[in-house]
Amino acid sequence: MTSLYLAVENTLGLYFDGLYHSDTDLLKQVFHPDARYVCASGDDLLQLDMVSYFPIVDARPSPASRNEPRQDKVISIAFAGNKTAFATVNCAIGDKFFTDFLTLIYHDDRWQIIAKVFHYDLKSA
Repeated sequence: MTSLYLAVENTLGLYFDGLYHSDTDLLKQVFHPDARYVCASGDDLLQLDMVSYFPIVDARPSPASRNEPRQDKVISIAFAGNKTAFATVNCAIGDKFFTDFLTLIYHDDRWQIIAKVFHYDLKSA
C-alpha cells in the first residue's frame, strides 16, 4: 500500500475511534475546523458545522459505554492528486447503520475531513 493510502487509513481509524468513544478530542484531530456535516436521510436536510456537531457527540452515550460491537469498515479510498481523497466507510451507532462519504484534504501536515455526507438505515428496518 502507498504511504498516502496508509495515512488516510490512519485518519479514518481515528475517526472510527472518535465515533465509537464519543470522543470529540479525537474527532477534532480528523475534522477540519470548517468541515461540513450533511445528511438527507431524515425528513429535513441536516447541515451542521463543527461548532454545532461536536456538542451533539459530547452529549450522547458512546457506543463503547453500551458495549456495542464495532462495525467500522473502510469500503474504498480514492485520490485526486496527493492532497485530496474520498473515502466511503460504514459504521454503526445505536440503532443506526451509516454509510459515510468523506472528503479529505491534506492540510497543515495532516489528512483532515472537510466534508461528511452520510446516509443511515435503521437496523430494525
